[in-house]
Amino acid sequence: MYYSRTIMERFQNPKNAGGMHGANAIGEVTKEGCTDITRLYLKIDDNGYIENARFKTFGCCASIASADLTCDLVKGKTIDEALRISNQEILKVLGDMPENKINCSIVAEESIHSAVEDYYKRREKEAKKALKNVQKVSE
Repeated sequence: MYYSRTIMERFQNPKNAGGMHGANAIGEVTKEGCTDITRLYLKIDDNGYIENARFKTFGCCASIASADLTCDLVKGKTIDEALRISNQEILKVLGDMPENKINCSIVAEESIHSAVEDYYKRREKEAKKALKNVQKVSE
């Protein structure tokens, strides 16, 4: 099995591995028929910019490299910009990857979407809680 130098470097020395305290968006993705699991942690500021990204992956070197790169790609971007990152962009940066490992880049892309979905669910929950508190004070 052949992996590019970029994949091997990111696998052996991931910069963004580990959880994150204070993450306000967490997405977890796995693909049917694959045992790899990626959890993406994001810290999104009040203006919708991604301040930080970290990951935990249970998977092969292509999964770890894809998740690590994804963190670098989303940092500093708005939510909308991050959602436009595709697995094709991930593959382009990582270089040669066996055909049967391309799903790892898809899992990484989908982890962005999953984390953003979690972010909006959390915000909705917080808004409902704040509204209830306002209603209690007005009574």
